[in-house]
Amino acid sequence: MKILLCHNHYQQPGGEDQVFQDERWLLESHGHDVIAYTRHNDEIGAKASVRTGLGAVWSRAAYREVRDLLCRRRPDVMHCTNVFPLISPAVYYAARAEGVPVVQSLHNFRLHCVNGFLLRDGAPCEACVGRAVAWRGVMHGCYRDSRAASAVVAATQSIHGMLGTWRRRINLYVAVSRFAREKFIAAGMPAEKIVAKPNFVHPDDGPGDGGGGYVAFVGRLSPEKGIGVLLEAWSKITSPLRLKIVGDGPRRSEVENAARRNPRIEALGRRPLPEVLDIVGGARLLVMPSIWYETFGRTVVEGFAKGTPALVSRLGAMRELVEEGRTGMCFEPGNAADLAAKVMELDSDEDRLQQMRRECRSQFESKYTAEANYRQLIAIYERAGAPQDGLQSVGDDAPALVETHS
Repeated sequence: MKILLCHNHYQQPGGEDQVFQDERWLLESHGHDVIAYTRHNDEIGAKASVRTGLGAVWSRAAYREVRDLLCRRRPDVMHCTNVFPLISPAVYYAARAEGVPVVQSLHNFRLHCVNGFLLRDGAPCEACVGRAVAWRGVMHGCYRDSRAASAVVAATQSIHGMLGTWRRRINLYVAVSRFAREKFIAAGMPAEKIVAKPNFVHPDDGPGDGGGGYVAFVGRLSPEKGIGVLLEAWSKITSPLRLKIVGDGPRRSEVENAARRNPRIEALGRRPLPEVLDIVGGARLLVMPSIWYETFGRTVVEGFAKGTPALVSRLGAMRELVEEGRTGMCFEPGNAADLAAKVMELDSDEDRLQQMRRECRSQFESKYTAEANYRQLIAIYERAGAPQDGLQSVGDDAPALVETHS
């Protein structure tokens, strides 16, 4: 099978970037012909904001480049991980014109929320879900604390909603959890077009021993990840248990200041994936204190691969991933005292922790290996290529603002 993978990289690498790399490796390792079309948000700095905004709605360059690529290479399917903001939904029309089925992964809620997190003022927010125009998101400046930037995202959502792009130009969506799938269906997306497929962990070097005497946090250092809750919780923990924080982001200085004040906190910054997995494998616990509806929780599955139990917010897909008392525990979202209490409770029960480590590894082997994921991914591509009702016939049906292929 020949597959075109499309992805817009973030300035600060995150889970979506890693998934793109992992799925590319997975397909290539099984002998598939993989073509990659990528853009990077580092390009934005050299562009005027108006041009960037218009390009997020419709990138003429991406349309031309992707259509030319499709015409020359003739892939069996085009799989998009992220198209915002430099690739844009224009590539769906390019694929439709060339008769190539489209699969779009859903790693966030950007189709229904301008910041993609369903989060505002530190709490879940669904005020714009199901609305033709996300005017509340614009009014509150939910994307990058900017009404202008939020208006660009809202315009992209609204214009393509009116054009029928989300319903008629994409053959199949891939949500990364049952929770996320249900949220998209509740927002009005067609259930028959959304499948759930989890992420996987690569490489898998086997479980760790959990003997490092610390708890690990791995992720973007940003408000939605619950960094403030985590740091407050550690001020309440009286044991000598250390906290290793791996990652980078806008709250980096806050984390580094906390580490200077508290010798039990280590700010390790961004580290290569193999080192991250070693850190996770040596941890007694992995903590994920997010305050938004995580669509999956890749870090939790990395923990399972290393046999490390997880303490997660009782929210979103996190509560779906962690089986309470078997592979970890949940705590009340945003409640630092509850988090601290659960950390100390588990840390003091060695027999329970060791049983959880065995259960975590078993969970990984049954659900989250690369081989299991490969079978699911190929089944999705085959389903996307099957004839479907509700999709327009192949042809150059792009809106008039497009410079058509020649």
